[in-house]
Amino acid sequence: MNRTTLNKLSPGERGTVQEIASNTTSIKQRLLEMGLTKGTSIEMVRFAPMGDPIEISLRGYRLSLRRVEAESVVVQQDPAK
Repeated sequence: MNRTTLNKLSPGERGTVQEIASNTTSIKQRLLEMGLTKGTSIEMVRFAPMGDPIEISLRGYRLSLRRVEAESVVVQQDPAK
């Protein structure tokens, strides 16, 4: 399986959060508070027309993130079906 960052997934692709790799404590804490904890399943929904923000689905809700925040989320891609 592939490890990548959340911002590199294409719409419809799924993965599992492995870690938050941010050196900025406030960004890391904010992402954890929004539910992006290790083991959480996510799906890339779409990108805004200019590419920022992105929309993901997790834990039964949709979340919009800035691309720079998504770069800090390391995910294990699910195999293509």
